Amino acid sequence: MDKNQKRKHLLRLIEEATVDCYDQHEQHSGLLTMIADRVECPFHARVIGEEVKVTEFAWPKGGYGLLAVCEYNGKQYKVDVNSLEWVEPYPEGFEWIEAHRLWREESL
Repeated sequence: MDKNQKRKHLLRLIEEATVDCYDQHEQHSGLLTMIADRVECPFHARVIGEEVKVTEFAWPKGGYGLLAVCEYNGKQYKVDVNSLEWVEPYPEGFEWIEAHRLWREESL
């Protein structure tokens, strides 16, 4: 899939998640709901070069971000999803995280 096709695909996902939304808050909630429903956890990623296990996602207390709940050395940490270094194979449903990222770039 080339860059233009991928963008169109992500825009379709955004439309699917936000079709009945009235404002940015509802759009954000719609996207986070789709991520919670469609992205398969756990999966592995890296944070500052260290491998972590992402066990779930959390909604931030404010703003329009997305937090990844990561396990490292037996402890849990909440990390902004944009701080993750993605490790292949990507988790099932990864395109929803990409759609959220595109929505943030274009809507805020």
